[in-house]
Amino acid sequence: MAWIVTAALAAWIAMGLWQRVKPLPEGVGVAWPQRAVDEVRFLADESWFDAAGERRLEQVIFDEVLALIGQARRLVVLDIFLFNDFAGDADGLRPLSAELTDALVERKRDHPELQVVVISDPLNTLYGGIEPDHLAVLRQAGIEVVLTDLDRLRASNPLWSGLWYLGPRWLGNSARGGWLPNALGPGRVTLRSYLAMLNFNANHRKTLVVDRGEGWAGLVTSANPHDASSLHGNVALRFEGAAALDLLASERTVAAWSGVSLPGPGPRPAPPTPEGGRLQVLTEGAIRDALLAAIGASGEGDRLDLAVFYLSHREVIEALKRARQRGAEVRALLDLNRDAFGLEKGGIPNRPVARELVEAGIAVRWCATRGEQCHSKLLLRRPARGGEAELILGSANFTRRNLDNLNLETSVRLLDAPGSPALEQAAAFFERRWQSSPERTTSEPFAAHDDATVWQRWRYRIMEATGLSTF
Repeated sequence: MAWIVTAALAAWIAMGLWQRVKPLPEGVGVAWPQRAVDEVRFLADESWFDAAGERRLEQVIFDEVLALIGQARRLVVLDIFLFNDFAGDADGLRPLSAELTDALVERKRDHPELQVVVISDPLNTLYGGIEPDHLAVLRQAGIEVVLTDLDRLRASNPLWSGLWYLGPRWLGNSARGGWLPNALGPGRVTLRSYLAMLNFNANHRKTLVVDRGEGWAGLVTSANPHDASSLHGNVALRFEGAAALDLLASERTVAAWSGVSLPGPGPRPAPPTPEGGRLQVLTEGAIRDALLAAIGASGEGDRLDLAVFYLSHREVIEALKRARQRGAEVRALLDLNRDAFGLEKGGIPNRPVARELVEAGIAVRWCATRGEQCHSKLLLRRPARGGEAELILGSANFTRRNLDNLNLETSVRLLDAPGSPALEQAAAFFERRWQSSPERTTSEPFAAHDDATVWQRWRYRIMEATGLSTF
C-alpha cells in the first residue's frame, strides 16, 4: 500500500509539473506587426450615480458590435468568453446574449452565403454539463459554434490539474442526469462540471472580425455579451485595415485546436514599421511584455493611468513602483473586488495591492459601484516632453492567469500622438472616472476603503503564486 500511495503521489506531482511547463501551442503569446492606424475609435460603457443616487448608464460597445454584424456580407468571427443569460433575471439588465444571438441569426438568414463562426469558452455549457438554448439556436441557423479546447493550455492551477489529467478528465461529461445546482444559472449539473471548473483555465478573449465593404474591421474589448455583466464598465477599440486581418489570424489558430478551419484572407506581410499612428494586436504573454515595456519607458513627468478590474501581477506591480520612483505620475483606478453577480467577494487582490501602491506614492481611487464591476483593463501612457502616447486595452486583467500564457487573451496596443482622437477619447474616459463629483459620482478616494489586512495580503500572494484563485 505504501508503494501504491507513493507512486500515485509521484504521478500526481509529475503530471502537475508537466501541465505547468508543457510547450505552448502554436499561436499563443504573439505580438503581431505594428500596422498603420486605419479608422480607429475608442469606445466605453460607463456608469455613474447622480445627485439623487440614481445609477446612470451610457453604453455603446455592443451597439457597435451589433452594427458591425448588421453590415457584414462575407464573414463574421466572434470570440467571446461569457455568452449566456446566467443570473440575468435581475432588474435593469440588458439582454445582451439574446440581442447578439438574434443579430447573428437574422444576418445569417438574410444572407445565407455569410459565414459566421462563434468561438467561446466551455464555461458557457458548464464544461458539457448543460445545453444552452441560444447555442442550439445558432447551430440550427447554420452558424458554427466552437467551444475552445482548453486542454491545450498550460495549467493555471497545477495542484488540481495534475490529478484532473490523471483521472476525472477521462470521464467526460453529460448534460443529462445532473444532480448539483448550477452555481452560475438555472438547472442542474454533474459533479464533473465542477471538477473541470477547478482547473481555472479559460478562453477569456473578447474579439470580433467582420468584412466591411471591400475591407475588414476588428473590435477588441473587455466586455462580455452576458446579461448579468450588462451594467459593468468596459472599454473597447474598434479599427479597420491590416490589423483586423491579424486579429482574424489570431483566432484562426484557436479555432483549429477544435478542428474548425476559419475562412477569410490571411494576414498581410509585415511591412517596415510605419510612421505616424500604429496599431498592434497582442495575445497572452505578449500583452505582459507590452505592459512592462510601456511602464518601463515612463520617467520624470510622464503620466501612467490604469483602470483595471484585477491587478495582482508581481512584475507589473513592481514596474509601477519603479516608474513612480523615477518621477512618473502614476494613477490607478481599481475595482473594489466586492461584487460578483450577487455574491460578495473579499476584496482580493485589489485591496491589499492598492495599499502597497499607495505606500509607494502611487495615487489610487476606487470605482464607485453598487453591484456592478469596474471591468476595464486599460493602461494609458502619456509622455511629458513630446513623443508618442500609448494605449493598451482588451480582455487581459493584470494578473498571472491573464498575462503568463495560462488563459487565452487578446489586447491591442495603439501608439500615436497624444492629441490623436482615440487617445484623447481614452484620456477623457479616464478623467471622467477619476474626477468624481456629487452630481456625477464615479469614484471614491482610497481612504474610503482602506481596510486591507495582513492576512489578505498574504492570502493574495499565495493565491497568485499557486494558481488557487479565480483571478
